Amino acid sequence: MARLAQTAGLTDVQQEIISTVRDFVDKEIIPVATELEHRDEYPQSIVDGLRELGLFGLMIPEEYGGLGESLLTYALCVEEIARGWMSVSGIINTHFIVAYMLKQHGTQEQKDHFLPRMAAGDIRGAFSMSEPALGSDVSAISSKAVRDGDEYVLNGQKMWLTNGGTSSLVAVLVRSDEGHSPEEAAAKPHKSMTTFLIEKEPGFGEVRPGLTIPGKIDKMGYKGVDTTELIMDGLRLPADRVLGGTTGRGFYQMMDGVEVGRVNVAARGCGVAQRAFELGVQYAQQRHTFGKAIAQHQAIQFKLAEMATKVEAAHAMMVNAARKKDSGQRNDLEAGMAKYLASEYCKEVVEDSFRIHGGYGFSKEYEIERLYREAPMLLIGEGTAEIQKMIIGRRLLEEYRFQG
Repeated sequence: MARLAQTAGLTDVQQEIISTVRDFVDKEIIPVATELEHRDEYPQSIVDGLRELGLFGLMIPEEYGGLGESLLTYALCVEEIARGWMSVSGIINTHFIVAYMLKQHGTQEQKDHFLPRMAAGDIRGAFSMSEPALGSDVSAISSKAVRDGDEYVLNGQKMWLTNGGTSSLVAVLVRSDEGHSPEEAAAKPHKSMTTFLIEKEPGFGEVRPGLTIPGKIDKMGYKGVDTTELIMDGLRLPADRVLGGTTGRGFYQMMDGVEVGRVNVAARGCGVAQRAFELGVQYAQQRHTFGKAIAQHQAIQFKLAEMATKVEAAHAMMVNAARKKDSGQRNDLEAGMAKYLASEYCKEVVEDSFRIHGGYGFSKEYEIERLYREAPMLLIGEGTAEIQKMIIGRRLLEEYRFQG
């Protein structure tokens, strides 16, 4: 077994789960990932295999049919899956963010209704904050919900939904100024946002009255998984589909879920970087120049040393962020640091492996070509590096406030 990215202090159960996932990745994902990715084909057989392993219920409590595992266990599984193919880890990420939000913030009726079917994989989750003109400014959300008797009417356009087509449940953040004057809503936009739970049919086109999923967005990388828009035009939802039953709490519910998502993106960065290192160190021992394997050249050894160190550092920060969240403590600082470092290091490790491959790295026959196109998504997913730096900087100023 490779010595990099080992995690101390795991239970026997955690080790068994992670070992099972690693075996599944080696046998069922890595051999077919590049071919499926080049065809931009949804990996249905892989997803079915993950469902049989129980991974869709990994963090869902046992009382709802899940395995009741920790965020750390989930993150380590994501690391293994992303090592095989990052797109597959994206399929379960948004599912788990929605499941986590339901577990933490849902009403009892909502938990009873959704979580058992999510644990079984019968319901697949997606979540939606971004909009076409939004970028990183969540307070500028313009899609809106208006109360109409016992229902809400939702209108607006959302963007960048992972699992937008294949999901059957979407947690969507919209503006709802109910109980706020226009002046209050403008002054404190975060307090006038609500998360709604939208049930829909999987697929594209009009998936329920008033709700349309136009089709897949064509992307440079991160293929296979469907990334879509979502258009609400007079979408009617009953009041009991407000997450938690109370309006105005959506921003804080979403941010709690995004912290889990940032640990997930960090884990994905660790997994992709680990695979890039494996490919690089293997190729360096097979490729010969000037009468010896290029791994024997000092320049390549220096590059491998830097790559391995980055893999190890990113893994350690990701594990720390997951354990902090599992302890019940605030972890936005640790999650921001882990996401920032892991995504940046992933990009660098992938590029170094690409350089080691030389001209062959530019060929679609080599796996590193796929990784080279996938790594950039991690730089922007769940908040750009600049957003992470803002979060980190503000939290540091809270912790180290000058008392002069």
